Amino acid sequence: MVRLRAAAAISTVAVLATVLATGCSAPGSDEEESGSDSGPIKIAVVDAQSGQLSSLGAWELKGARLAVDEWNAQGGVNGRQIQLDVFDDQGDPTIGTNLARKIDSEGYLAMIGTAESAVTIAMAPLLKQAQIPNITSGQSPGLVGAGSEFLFLNGPTSTTYDETLAKHILDGEGVKSIAMITNNGGYGKGEHDAFLKALKSRSVTPVVDQVVTTEQKDFSAVLTSIRQKNPKVIFLGAEEVESGLIVKQARDLGITATFAGAAPQGTPVFVDTAGAKNAEGTIVSSPYLSNEINEASKKFAAAYKAKFNEEAELHGAKAYDGTQILLTALKTSNVATGKDLAEAIRGTKYQGLLGNFAYDQTGVGIFETSIGIIRDGKLVAAGS
Repeated sequence: MVRLRAAAAISTVAVLATVLATGCSAPGSDEEESGSDSGPIKIAVVDAQSGQLSSLGAWELKGARLAVDEWNAQGGVNGRQIQLDVFDDQGDPTIGTNLARKIDSEGYLAMIGTAESAVTIAMAPLLKQAQIPNITSGQSPGLVGAGSEFLFLNGPTSTTYDETLAKHILDGEGVKSIAMITNNGGYGKGEHDAFLKALKSRSVTPVVDQVVTTEQKDFSAVLTSIRQKNPKVIFLGAEEVESGLIVKQARDLGITATFAGAAPQGTPVFVDTAGAKNAEGTIVSSPYLSNEINEASKKFAAAYKAKFNEEAELHGAKAYDGTQILLTALKTSNVATGKDLAEAIRGTKYQGLLGNFAYDQTGVGIFETSIGIIRDGKLVAAGS
């Protein structure tokens, strides 16, 4: 495996080592090499474990950990246990790039994460140089634009999410009066461009197109301008907490429009931040609407609840699918590394919680979402 020459010191990052195989060496130890024929197989999970995006990191880690625990209980991969270690990127692209160097220098075969598109995009060139395959939960089209044969998505891109949303709102409901609020982060930019493209393909121009910052807390000026236009639907392209704050403040200002969005708007954090009454009726495009969709989702949700004592949701399911794909590729490739492991991932066909994965050359493996509605604080399938 190609290795980067230097590992930057990361004094600001707390590295939480979660070693799932008894007796495994700690991260950075020279006792065993994960690329050898024995010892643990080292996989890194990189996500925000602190800060405003920490809920994403927590869900992602739990989904990955559940998958790894199941494999380890069955003997691991080709008789070797999987060692899963988590690193906190704090939602910061600069910290993410430092972590890319760190996981390279410490012999990790692959990486799960991040859930933050901007961080993953920043890490991609370093991981490509190091030939470390990365399965990410991000959904920005910019991930595809990174052009790395080592980068794979464990869900659809914003293009799929937002085209499905546009079909429902414009084609199905006939709504043309739409306002947009997106943030200037990696996720928000991807959502903005994808939804705007879907509108333009239908010759619709948003009545308001507002971009906020990722750290913004007060949206009164933005919402006042939107209230003056009286749109029927407000599209949200921001993460869970920020979107929830926008909805709460909008309702406080008397805005009655229906809100619509993608993955973040289907989460408990969004509903809790907005308030269930305020979030009622929000339209959500998602590849995983609930834990009750089929027998596979019910089984996953039961195992998740038994292990973590909380309800499963989309992000945990995405990380579970992504980790299952990675471990399957490791098994079929006899624990290959670098380009060989990347090709094994690309060649893996997997029937997952989100649907049937089949990767193309862009690193995208699934191209379908469904429409759900927030009812009584829960995301349910539209029409149910």
